[in-house]
Amino acid sequence: MNDLEEGLSLQLDYGKLAKVAATGAEVVPVVLQHADTGEVLFIGYANELAVRETFARNSAVLWSTSRNELWHKGATSGDTLDLVDVRVNCEQNSLLYRVRPRTGGVCHTKDGEGAARTTCYYRVADEAGALRFP
Repeated sequence: MNDLEEGLSLQLDYGKLAKVAATGAEVVPVVLQHADTGEVLFIGYANELAVRETFARNSAVLWSTSRNELWHKGATSGDTLDLVDVRVNCEQNSLLYRVRPRTGGVCHTKDGEGAARTTCYYRVADEAGALRFP
């Protein structure tokens, strides 16, 4: 079992943004939201190329900060996110991709039945740093 993805102790990566900055990647955060339910699916990053590809494909494309490459969500998993629209915040330093999952899955992790989870936010944290599955 991967304790980070399935464990019940809070292990936040407070250094994530510093790691992204250290690569020199020019990206903005992207919130991916289910267009019909309003549920936040996950957070990613996009550079100029990813945004252009998102519009061209009409599907969520991001910049993988860990692999340092363009990432078309669902290209390998089949869990494609069809684009409804792209919104920009007031300071133009983050984006909101409103999407519709083509399949039921969104997250790269699996639930108890072995299916891709419908959101990456599948655990609840408490003030003591414990996690639980709702």
